[in-house]
Amino acid sequence: MSGTEQKDKRDLVLDVINIEVIYNHVILVLKGVSLEVPRGDIVAILGANGAGKTTTLKAISNLLKAERGEVTKGSIEFENDRVDTMTANELVKRGCIQVMEGRHCFEHLTVEENLMTGAFTRRDGRAAIAADLEKVYAYFPRLQERRSSLAGYISGGEQQMTAIGRALMSQPTMILLDEPSMGLAPQLVEEIFEIVRDLNKKEKVSFLLAEQNTNIALRYADYGYILENGRVVMDGTGGELRENEDVKEFYLGVAGDNRRSFKNVKHYKRRKRWLA
Repeated sequence: MSGTEQKDKRDLVLDVINIEVIYNHVILVLKGVSLEVPRGDIVAILGANGAGKTTTLKAISNLLKAERGEVTKGSIEFENDRVDTMTANELVKRGCIQVMEGRHCFEHLTVEENLMTGAFTRRDGRAAIAADLEKVYAYFPRLQERRSSLAGYISGGEQQMTAIGRALMSQPTMILLDEPSMGLAPQLVEEIFEIVRDLNKKEKVSFLLAEQNTNIALRYADYGYILENGRVVMDGTGGELRENEDVKEFYLGVAGDNRRSFKNVKHYKRRKRWLA
């Protein structure tokens, strides 16, 4: 390996190498997926529902076993160490944590109690944890206002903020963020993504996010991968993907005078064009 390759390897916080995922020992969901997250970047996994985005995140965070899934080929490296054989708890301690689709707050706990559960793996003392809690409130002022409210009675946007804040309490190097825009009003989606960008720039947290809302994801992502039927069919910088004609037509809802219906374009023809 050359010096340049070694430097590039050190600059990756996550390296997913040609993984395959099978559920129930028979259902092949991911078919040779490879992706990289450079340190300090926001990377998006894009695609329609069922493309394999959530499965990719769960493969990385080692949550597949709970759903009878497993990585059968390839490898996953976080901070240059292979982690696909670790437990999810061990990975959180190393600095990689997933915010699940649908937010999954503890509804019977207050907002602040939810946030504090994110610090359960830490051993650096109450003062450090209290300082990070105040930092979370600085990024999410609305949560400070609702700190004593039960999480089951706050809005969807506030629950998403709580879930991200809880992840921050673990002092992560990287957050895996699954469908952050789901079920939220456009204004709230914009607010969530602005906070993600602030956390990325100011706290140096890397993000890998799975998102169906391609339009907003590509506005904030440094790089993106498009999945279709468990395979990466296209990748590029956020700017390159925004300007790509196929992405405009099939994901951004933009086309020229010869606009065609998505359902009338055969799958293999689109794959062939994207892979050409």
